[in-house]
Amino acid sequence: MRGVFIDANESLADIFERQRQSGDPEMRVHLDPDIKPEDWPAILDGAEIGVVDHTALPTDVAKQCKGLKHVVFLGTGARSYMNPEELAELGITVHLIKGYGDTAVAEAAIALMWASARGLAQMDREMRAGNWLRDDGMQLTGKTLGLIGFGGIAAEVARIASGSGMKVIAWNRSPKSHPGVEFVSLDQLLATSQIVSLHLLLNDETRGFLSRERIAQMRQGVIFVNTARAAIVDEPAMIDALRSGHIRHAGLDVFTTEPLPAGHVLTTIPNVTLSAHSAFRTPEASENLIHAAWEHCRRVAKE
Repeated sequence: MRGVFIDANESLADIFERQRQSGDPEMRVHLDPDIKPEDWPAILDGAEIGVVDHTALPTDVAKQCKGLKHVVFLGTGARSYMNPEELAELGITVHLIKGYGDTAVAEAAIALMWASARGLAQMDREMRAGNWLRDDGMQLTGKTLGLIGFGGIAAEVARIASGSGMKVIAWNRSPKSHPGVEFVSLDQLLATSQIVSLHLLLNDETRGFLSRERIAQMRQGVIFVNTARAAIVDEPAMIDALRSGHIRHAGLDVFTTEPLPAGHVLTTIPNVTLSAHSAFRTPEASENLIHAAWEHCRRVAKE
């Protein structure tokens, strides 16, 4: 069985080669992170395994990938790039990698909370322009943090936030319990949280989940952080809430269109801190990610 890492950047390629072991399946690294979806068939060249970082695989393109049986997606958000059910009908199994960057993403979410609470990005911009912007920030110790969705990342956010003196409450679609976290109804979470952090997976049930109505239920002056997926949120409603001040500040790592286009409305709103879908990007998380990808490849090659 052969495989190809179809869209590797230099950093991930280095880790991938370093973790290669004797007896591993034949895996070729295609060193080009900027390929197009239509490039899949030629790059695979009949290989049964495709390891992919961020390149979309439309179903009509997958039909042209003769021999493809397994797609190892480097992360959990494959649905943003392909339709796993349609691929399954073609005999192609999509494998996800969970948990590899829980701490990395949680730390980024916490960083966005603090940056949002203190207006750090806005102060930085103003000072570089020669202005001395000073404003009252929000002190987070003693504040209530509401986590929407509670998986591995949210558990790490809860750990860090609790250690920082915040009260942590959470809502999850299925019943859960966790030390130091109070699980409440979604209505209660939205109404009482001074900071809301989103941690849902994107699927058909969660697309548009944080609707205009639910944003309106949020407490006045809330800080909103999204390190999950942009499509979970009604973006126009969020923008309106930012402009009105209903949302005091948003810390966003994910966007409906990525890369975020120049001049996008979110780049013009002062009470938003932006990061380039990089919450998961640490050397430690990348090592975990590639290790798990190799384990998938080794397993399916033995089937």
